[in-house]
Amino acid sequence: MSDALDKAEAAAREAAVNTAAVQVALAAVELAKTAQAQSTVQPPACDHQHRPGRSAGEWIGIACAVCVGGVGIAFASLALAILGGVATIVVLVLRSMWRDFQKGK
Repeated sequence: MSDALDKAEAAAREAAVNTAAVQVALAAVELAKTAQAQSTVQPPACDHQHRPGRSAGEWIGIACAVCVGGVGIAFASLALAILGGVATIVVLVLRSMWRDFQKGK
């Protein structure tokens, strides 16, 4: 009877160990499922409204405006250079005339 009791006690211990191992394994599986579920959850969407991007037509219009502005600035700088040259010539001629009038007196 003692032999049967020892066998039953050993079987009970083995069952208890197996039950604990199964519980740990099930807990690990549940933890893995939870980790996977958290990694696939999308972050909440923001509440503000996003402006749509510019279309190709708008970018072409901006490029044309920049080109026209650049050409306008180039013509304006050319006009200022010509104006400066003309003003210099006028000042030199007037100075020469002034000297001539001063000598004549």
